Amino acid sequence: MSFKDYYNILGLESNKVTIDEIKVAYREQAKKYHPDMHIGDNISEEKFKDINEAYRVLSNEKARRKYNRSWNIYQERKKKIQSSVKEEKKTFKEKLLGILFGITDTKNKSKVKKIEKKDGENIDTEVDINIIEAFNGINKKLKLLDVNGKTKVFNLNVPAGIQNGDKIRFVGQGKPGKNGGKNGDLIVRIFIKDTKEFKINGADIYKEVNILPWEAALGTKLKINSIDGEINLVIPKGTGSGERFTIKERGYKVGKGQRGNFYVITKIIVPKQLNKQEEELYIKLKEIENIRQNVVES
Repeated sequence: MSFKDYYNILGLESNKVTIDEIKVAYREQAKKYHPDMHIGDNISEEKFKDINEAYRVLSNEKARRKYNRSWNIYQERKKKIQSSVKEEKKTFKEKLLGILFGITDTKNKSKVKKIEKKDGENIDTEVDINIIEAFNGINKKLKLLDVNGKTKVFNLNVPAGIQNGDKIRFVGQGKPGKNGGKNGDLIVRIFIKDTKEFKINGADIYKEVNILPWEAALGTKLKINSIDGEINLVIPKGTGSGERFTIKERGYKVGKGQRGNFYVITKIIVPKQLNKQEEELYIKLKEIENIRQNVVES
């Protein structure tokens, strides 16, 4: 199956565009090729399907990042093919002139043209890691396709405390230089993602903990798992659902030994099943509360 250039389908010249530019381009193309404007035109109908397919992929951040890797390889191959065709046309022209008129390219023969070095371009890619991996550091195997479509493996050493959006550079592992120019670099941008247990916001980490109704009413002591060990947390009497407790400097690393805060958010949960004794206690509690409300009202 041939590769579809979604950016070209939407009338965009490159992938260096914002999501708003993608939306504008989509609306223009969709309006231009809408089936209602071309009834019975199968070509326009197929074009409209491609436009919707392109927008579905490029409007999704994760799908777009994945597609961009293939798009970059496709563009590199396209440039190589165009360069090869151009060179073949030039060679054919020179041979034809020589056969018909005995003309040779005396300009290039009489004067040696200085060949300029050209450095290779950098290759940019992205890797997602979770907050725990980012906090502690991790080694990952990064597999990428080179310009020839072959898989190349890199050992990605992510240091502990890397910041969201930071880049890791592999010198000389980008596109090859020409005429003795140096190779470009491979640049890997790291994005930190939440886990089910921990959420990150800047340098602060958030965690939701469940407490039972009687723990909220009477108070309790909990052992909370933070990102780097247990924390003893005192829940005072009368704690409500959604209350926030702050543990200073137990959040994410921000450099020079400093850290953000760790926030614990309470969530009161009611047991789904009660035994007979528990049910009787809740009934008794309800009766006491009704009496108290009647006294207050009177």
